[in-house]
Amino acid sequence: MPDLRLNLITREWVVVESDKIITPKDFVEKNILKKQPDYSQTCHFCAGNEDMLTDEVDRIEEDGKWKVRVVRNKFSRLSEEGSNIRWSDKLKRGANGVGIHEIIVETPYHNLTTATTPTGQIAAVLDMYKKRFVKIYEDPRVEHVVIFKNSGRTAGTSFEHSLSQIAGIPVTPLEVRDRTESYLRFFDDTGECLMCRMLREELEEGSRIVLDSEHFVSFVPYAALSPFHLWIFPKRHAASIADITGEEIIDLASSMKTIMSKLYFGLENPDFNYTIRAAKPTNAGSKFMHWYLSLVPRIGYLSGFEMACGMHINPIQPEVSAEYLRSVGLPE
Repeated sequence: MPDLRLNLITREWVVVESDKIITPKDFVEKNILKKQPDYSQTCHFCAGNEDMLTDEVDRIEEDGKWKVRVVRNKFSRLSEEGSNIRWSDKLKRGANGVGIHEIIVETPYHNLTTATTPTGQIAAVLDMYKKRFVKIYEDPRVEHVVIFKNSGRTAGTSFEHSLSQIAGIPVTPLEVRDRTESYLRFFDDTGECLMCRMLREELEEGSRIVLDSEHFVSFVPYAALSPFHLWIFPKRHAASIADITGEEIIDLASSMKTIMSKLYFGLENPDFNYTIRAAKPTNAGSKFMHWYLSLVPRIGYLSGFEMACGMHINPIQPEVSAEYLRSVGLPE
């Protein structure tokens, strides 16, 4: 009989299959790990092609060369010009589509993905996340900033170069408001941060833990919305990535490298999305909010049942997903 599990973070019910004979290997997509050159003449993001994207916002350099580069997204659906004006006419409501949308070029090299990128380079990317996150929130028109990465066509991108994106939008999405209210309600009921409590219980049980480092815990949630869905939680209670320390950045970079390598070699380089969910820098002292990274490998598809009911179906138990990822050996 399947389980119905409630994801307390997203407030969504998940149908977790238990009767079907499905193994982790059934989710391997058999992606071709084709070799890419470290430089492409036609790639807008490769070192040496900077003249293709001259609208640079920021960069991190080393020995006179850039390591991480930030450029404005020329396909942005938001306009950096204009005011944050909202309107209401009977039942019609709207707002000006102002905001900031930037691309973070994670590496000068064309042939790297997160799993194959050196840890120090990932740390530089995280440094830039923090820097741009804080800077974009300084714009008074911005209500919410999101950091995310799409990798692969099923994740929403056709670019081969390793990129992330950061966007500052003029409204707070309903999903963010609902989750914030849930965190506050839990804190009011218990006096505890929901994520801190969840982290403590996951560590006590242990069956869904994939990686436990000095500052971060990577685990498959009890009510994972999809196969191999992963969360990376900071052990230190912190509401915003704006407060991340240099030591924590190095540790998170190492955790991300390990987790992405396990997906890369264990599931043969699946497409994936990740996002960082964090409070505003001005709310960094919140006792009920706790920032984290959510990683979703794109190895499943929504069914009619899911769209009709609004309930996710996870065809493999989270405990099995975690056990498999723990067992994936990595090349030295």
